[in-house]
Amino acid sequence: MERTFVAKEVIELAIQIEVNGKDFYEALATKSKNSKTKKIFSYLSEQEKEHIEKFTAILGSIASYEPKEAYPEEYFSYMNYLAGDKIFTQKGKGKELAQKVEDEKEAIEMGIEAEKYSITFYEAMKRLVPENDKKKVEIIMGEEKDHLKQLEELKEGL
Repeated sequence: MERTFVAKEVIELAIQIEVNGKDFYEALATKSKNSKTKKIFSYLSEQEKEHIEKFTAILGSIASYEPKEAYPEEYFSYMNYLAGDKIFTQKGKGKELAQKVEDEKEAIEMGIEAEKYSITFYEAMKRLVPENDKKKVEIIMGEEKDHLKQLEELKEGL
């Protein structure tokens, strides 16, 4: 039987995504030879640190929660799917992927994909947080969309 998540675990996954994103961008900034690329990767790493802090605060306010869908187990199965291999949910995955990157174009493309999946994950996650935390998730999603835009612009400039 497929394992499903509770709201607290989804927020913990979000924190792990951000930790891996921070590690990924930090490693890429160190590897990068292009000063513009290095600057953007360093900035993105710092942004991910802020997201870790925000999600940690949300985690503190989470109690047991069931989504309002008619079939909550299906919703959590969907979250399980989103949290699969598509985003940085495994500990150490950010550094591991950064080490495999062969050039800046590949790094930027990996960042773009990670940001897209993160945005999708956080959109679904909004349903799991208390009403007063939804705005925080929306702010982080907006920042992730900004990251995506920056990476796409960086890719066009190569």
